[in-house]
Amino acid sequence: MELAKSFEPREIESRWYPRWEYAGYFKPSMDASRPAYCIMLPPPNVTGTLHMGHAFQHTLMDALIRYHRMQGDNTLWQPGTDHAGIATQIVVERQLDAQKISRHDLGREKFLAKVWEWKQHSGSTITRQMRRLGTSPDWGRERFTMDEGLSKAVTEVFVRLYEEGLIYRGKRLVNWDPVLQTAVSDLEVVSQEEDGTLWHIRYPIEGSADVLEIATTRPETLLGDTAVAVHPEDPRYQHLIGRHVRLPIAERTIPVIADTYVDPQFGTGVVKITPAHDFNDYAVGQRHHLAPINIFTPDAKINEFGPTEYQGLDRYAARSRILEDLERRGLLAAAKPHKLMVPRGDRSHAVVEPMLTDQWFMAMEGLAKQALAAVQNGELRFVPDNWTATYNQWLTNIQDWCISRQLWWGHRIPAWYDDAGNLFVARSEADARTQCGDDRPLFQDEDVLDTWFSSALWPFTTLGWPENTPELTAFLPTSVLVTGFDIIFFWVARMVMMSLHFTGKVPFREVYVTGLVRDAEGHKMSKSKGNVLDPIDLIDGIGLDELVGKRTSGLMNPKDAPAIERRTRQEFPAGIPAFGTDALRFTFASLATHGRDIKFDLQRADGYRNFCNKLWNATRFVLMNLQGADSGREGGTMALSFADRWIHSRFEQAKQEVSDAFAQYRFDLAARAVYEFVWDEYCDWYLELAKVQLQTNDAAKSRATRHTLASVLEATLRLAHPLIPFITEELWQQVAPQAGTAGPSIMLAAFPRPTGMLDAAAEAEMGQFKALAEAVRALRSAMSLSPAQKVPLAAVGDTSTLMRFAPYLSALARLSAVKIVSDDALPSGAPVEIVGAYKLALEVEVDLAAEAARLDKEMARIAAEIAKAEAKLANTNFVARAPETVVAQEKQRLADFNATLEKLKLQRARLGRMGT
Repeated sequence: MELAKSFEPREIESRWYPRWEYAGYFKPSMDASRPAYCIMLPPPNVTGTLHMGHAFQHTLMDALIRYHRMQGDNTLWQPGTDHAGIATQIVVERQLDAQKISRHDLGREKFLAKVWEWKQHSGSTITRQMRRLGTSPDWGRERFTMDEGLSKAVTEVFVRLYEEGLIYRGKRLVNWDPVLQTAVSDLEVVSQEEDGTLWHIRYPIEGSADVLEIATTRPETLLGDTAVAVHPEDPRYQHLIGRHVRLPIAERTIPVIADTYVDPQFGTGVVKITPAHDFNDYAVGQRHHLAPINIFTPDAKINEFGPTEYQGLDRYAARSRILEDLERRGLLAAAKPHKLMVPRGDRSHAVVEPMLTDQWFMAMEGLAKQALAAVQNGELRFVPDNWTATYNQWLTNIQDWCISRQLWWGHRIPAWYDDAGNLFVARSEADARTQCGDDRPLFQDEDVLDTWFSSALWPFTTLGWPENTPELTAFLPTSVLVTGFDIIFFWVARMVMMSLHFTGKVPFREVYVTGLVRDAEGHKMSKSKGNVLDPIDLIDGIGLDELVGKRTSGLMNPKDAPAIERRTRQEFPAGIPAFGTDALRFTFASLATHGRDIKFDLQRADGYRNFCNKLWNATRFVLMNLQGADSGREGGTMALSFADRWIHSRFEQAKQEVSDAFAQYRFDLAARAVYEFVWDEYCDWYLELAKVQLQTNDAAKSRATRHTLASVLEATLRLAHPLIPFITEELWQQVAPQAGTAGPSIMLAAFPRPTGMLDAAAEAEMGQFKALAEAVRALRSAMSLSPAQKVPLAAVGDTSTLMRFAPYLSALARLSAVKIVSDDALPSGAPVEIVGAYKLALEVEVDLAAEAARLDKEMARIAAEIAKAEAKLANTNFVARAPETVVAQEKQRLADFNATLEKLKLQRARLGRMGT
């Protein structure tokens, strides 16, 4: 098949991906004699679509998988999706709301049927999009956290932990989302500073006309107060410790207690204690044996424990009513503006209420100690290493995990009760009935498990646990987890704890923590800012009007739409062009530096699209010159030139750089090594030299050139394949037969391994040639010669070297001839370039006066640039405040200007000696 004239990514991508998947190339070999390599895909929410963070991380994972697969490793990338309890339930409930139906109208069973129906129709969107990105997981092993096998494993884990005393049920304070009406973890609560009020309220002292003035930001919770507290060493209140005050509105008496929790400097130094609705107050209440009083219903209205006139009021309506009543009674002393941190649920955005409820908990301290030890003894390491401290800090201060959620969608807790409240935790209802011993009615716990509970089991349950499967034996511990820093707590640490507890092994040997993908200015991408990029749009392209429509639809605040539309039209006046998958992947890889967030700039993607075009065109040139020609596949003498030997040596270095980069998770360095070798060395230098060599009548030399063109290009395609899989597959199918390495797919070909065999002599000779060629190009530029104008070169230096280089210099520097002359025979008045022992000048008639004027003007310009650079570097504020890279760049500019000025002075002095 002839290679098309231009690179058309969409056609190539749509043709190759189904072939790869259908042929089974993504499956592990299960060859026990080969090293095992495994990555677990962090399961994206089944509700989700591919965002830039996914695309970035999936690119890096796929690059690792393709690299190790080509190394011959027994390679598995385990895919799957997460049921995403809260997120999925919200999506389906909103769909029902649009039809004016609530889940309670349907009932649990019918509602869950609706969720499964939605999952079947919409739940595979993200996996289809992953295929567009060229990812190569073993789709035949795709799992879902609520499929039958994983659900059984979740139940098994719960029952075992309960039997070991590590899971228990208790009434404790939890974060309660009154909109979703479920407990949420600390990690699902986002606290942000907001403007509020600090109210000062007078609590009358029992048996006295005096009052204690307390300060609070939540006056409605005074209905649940069980004490007021002062610091034991605060002299203002020591005489009141042990006395009682009358609780306003509620008309109860509560004690004055002393506790070091109180900050004497905050407010009045007196705080109300509400154990049922504040985590710190709960701890104080535990110390002082205060019975908590829960005053809220699940939807945050005043319940039966509040005064009759407040019952049924929303918490904020109750606040307003209480403040009015306090003021009327003369008990509201002051209201002061106050900044405070407000906790909101990350899904509903509702203010979270600390609530005393019955929940299931998991004891974490012992498991955490094991997980800490795994890092300390080197079984598990973080890359970059600075994330180890974050992991250690959280595990050192861990609290018991509230694992129950008041939802319908999720793994239902395997616990049954009889009418008397007796509890039976079992693997099935039949087992529970066996435990209870008779046919009394049993009903299952209504709660489901936190989504992160099943996710924590992902590394070993997807491999077949609790069965001892060949995959579990081969691939656990897995090789690396590629993830963001934001779920080190949610997921990473919990996987380590669960895997160690149930398998005795860490879930992965390394955790590679990536940065966040931000926009070109470094801002976080968000729908409300209107700066979100869709990776599929970058692959396929999107028109301006369609892009505006995507960015302005579904906004939480529709008032943001006009500003977002203006920004989008300014930033993308022609929409977004189609870059193709390979250019997008190469961009992600090039930006993947350690410890930094990613500033995604479309100009980078455009540059890498140009790179793909360059590789395509270079391959077309090679194939044209190989067609029907002798490239040494059938044998024959080959005489390698210094250029042939040099490109082989440079490729050897590129192989080493890429292999080292993959080993260190430096995808940016791997991308740079591939880019620089292909663009700077193979295309810009070797192909140009090869054109000269192909014109020779020496069969051994031209055969060697064709062999080198084909063999180096074929291996380069294999080197680049993990990063840019589609274009390399398409080109390799054409080039490999010419290099004698054809096969069904580049994916099955061996990755180029470095041998360390460098050719120092060829590298030195090529370095000398490059310096001479660049010097001649500099002369052409200095004399403003047209690229079409061929002129002779006069050169002083080693005759044999110049004769050997002459054909190449003529071709690359557009010379009509290369004349080897003595020093005194150089053209008079012409600029001279000195390269080591060589002197070069172009034989062009020079107007000495005009050339002198040109040199004077250029020296004045360079001197002005030197003065500006020196002034900037002499500015202590600039040197102290500018980034180190900027200061270093300015120093390099100054050095370059000085070097240029010295060359100009030498040329001007030469003209001066000629009387100009």
